[in-house]
Amino acid sequence: NNDEEFIRTAFVDKASKPLIKQLLDDLLKDKIINYGEKDAILEENKTRADMARDLIDAVWRKGNEASRLMITHLYQRDPTLSAELNL
Repeated sequence: NNDEEFIRTAFVDKASKPLIKQLLDDLLKDKIINYGEKDAILEENKTRADMARDLIDAVWRKGNEASRLMITHLYQRDPTLSAELNL
């Protein structure tokens, strides 16, 4: 899907490391991801872009509800980026 590819690419390009950490904490609280997944995203990826890519892919694999929650958290944490992604 072209929209998904645009969102993924823009998120990977623009999400800051602090934002990624905040989203991971939010998704952990929502029980969308667990501590192991959070730690893996933070520790196994050397670059900020790789962390962002791993995060968005992990959430998309978990389905529509997980994606909806991440979009909500992204909007609350970074409305500017959310608007740039057309979310």
